[in-house]
Amino acid sequence: MGPLLRGIAVLRRLTEADGGTLSLSGLEKATGLARSTVDRVTATLARMGYVRLDGRDVALAPRLMELGNAYLAALRLPALLSHRADALADALDESVSLAVGDRDGIRFIHQATRRRAMSLSFRIGDLLPAERTAPGPLFAAEWTPDDWCHWRARRAADPADRAFPSVPPPEHTTPDADFEHRTERAAADGWALDDQLIEPGLVAVSVPVRDPGTGRVACVASVVSHTSRHTAEDLRTALLPRLRSAVAAMEDDLRAAPPPEPGPAPAGLATWTGASKQELGREFVESLARGLTVLTAFGEGRAALTLTEVAKATGLARATARRALITYEHAGLVTQAPDGTFTLTPRVLSLGFPPLSRLSLPQIAQPHLTALAARVNESASLAVLSDSREEVQYTARASTSRVMSAHITVGARLPARSTSLGRVLLADSEEVRTRGYALVDEELEAGLRSIAVPVRDRTGRAVAAVDVAMHAARRTTESCVTDILPELRATATHIEADLRTAGRFTRVPLT
Repeated sequence: MGPLLRGIAVLRRLTEADGGTLSLSGLEKATGLARSTVDRVTATLARMGYVRLDGRDVALAPRLMELGNAYLAALRLPALLSHRADALADALDESVSLAVGDRDGIRFIHQATRRRAMSLSFRIGDLLPAERTAPGPLFAAEWTPDDWCHWRARRAADPADRAFPSVPPPEHTTPDADFEHRTERAAADGWALDDQLIEPGLVAVSVPVRDPGTGRVACVASVVSHTSRHTAEDLRTALLPRLRSAVAAMEDDLRAAPPPEPGPAPAGLATWTGASKQELGREFVESLARGLTVLTAFGEGRAALTLTEVAKATGLARATARRALITYEHAGLVTQAPDGTFTLTPRVLSLGFPPLSRLSLPQIAQPHLTALAARVNESASLAVLSDSREEVQYTARASTSRVMSAHITVGARLPARSTSLGRVLLADSEEVRTRGYALVDEELEAGLRSIAVPVRDRTGRAVAAVDVAMHAARRTTESCVTDILPELRATATHIEADLRTAGRFTRVPLT
C-alpha cells in the first residue's frame, strides 16, 4: 500500500522535526514526495485529527497518540508497572524509566522524572542505540545471530548515529567488542551500567524485568542520574539494591496480574472513511485512512489478533486489512507470529508519540481556544486553580482584534470567587453544579461579563476551566447562554478528548 507508506513517512518526518511541526514545503523536501502528494496526505491526516493545518504549516495533533496508546495498552507493562517506577523515583529522588527493546535499539515506555534545572529530556517513545545505554546490554543478551549481524551492519553504515535523532552524536566511536563485552557482563551479573555513554554527565543503572511465563526480558527498569549527584559506581553500590527490590516487586505484579479483559474495539471506521471520501473527494486518501485505523484494532486484551479479528474490529474488508498488515510488517510496525496472529511492535511509538508525550494542557488547549475566539469574535481563556484555591491562574489565551476586549495575560492571577472560571472550578453553589457553567456579570470589573465551563480529565475531575469574556454592552446574559455557551461547551469537549488521549499513558502538566 503505497499511500500508507507515504503517510507513515510524513508522520515520521514530523516526529523528528523540532516541535513536531514542518511547513508543507519542508515536508516535501524531507520526504521526497511530490507536493501534490504531501497536500493530499496531510489533508487526510488532518481529517483524521492526527495533524493540524495552520496556514502552510503542519503540526502533530494529540489524537495521533491513539496509535501509540494502542501499542502501550496491548503491551500492558505501563499499566501494571508504572506505579512501582513512580514510587521508586519518589523514594530515591532520581529519575526512573522503563524501556523495551526495538531491534538494535531501545524505546522508553514510561518515565518518572525529577523537576530540576539539570534534568533528562528523553521522551516516551524515543529510540536510543542499544550500545549507548544501560538497558541495551540486557536486551542484547537475548539477541539472535541475525540480530548481531544487523547491529554490526548498522554500526558500520551509521557511525554518527544519525538514525537516532534523540541522542547527540557520539564523541568517539567505540569498538564493537566493547558492547559485546558489556553484554556478556550484563548476562552474568543481571544488571548493567551506562557511564556517560549517551553524553557527558549522564549515568544510569539498569535491571531486567522478566516475564514470569517465559523468563525472557519483558522490559528494563533504570535509575538515571548525573555525575553531580552520583557516579556510576555510586549507582551500583547505593541504588542498585533498591532497584533490584523494586524489580522483584514488578515481577510479582506481573505474576499476579489477571488475564486482561478485552477492551472495546473501534467501531464504524470503515463507514467513517467512506463518508469522508465522499465529502472530500480526491483530497482524502481513503486507503491511507483505512490503513491507519488497522493499528487501533489492537489494545487492552487485544495484543495478538488474527486477520479476521482485525477486519471485524475495524469494519474493513479482509483484503484491505491484509494489505495494511503486510505493509506494516514491511515497515517494522507489526510482526506476525507462527500461529498467524499479528502484534504491534514498539516502532508504532515512532509515529508522533515522543514529541506529543511532552504536551501540557495549555499547549493542548491553545488551538481550540484560538478557534473558539475566531468563531465567537471574543476573547477565550484557560485557567486552573492555585494551590491555595483562592485564585485562578490563566495558562492559555486567545484574543480578538476588537478595539475593546478583555485583556488578561497568561500567568495572571485573579480572585477565584470573582471569576466565572473560579466559580466553575470551585463549584461553590448549587446553581453552578446543576447548570454546569458559571456566568459572572460585571462583578470583577464594571462592563466585564464572562461565562465558563469546566474541563475534566480521564477520571471526571475538573482540572481546568475555559471561558469567554466580553464587554457587557455587546451581549446580554441571555445571549451568553444561548449563543456562547454551546460553542464553549463544544470547545471544552474537544480539549477533554485530546486530554484523555494524551493522558492515557503520560502525565499532562496542567500549567
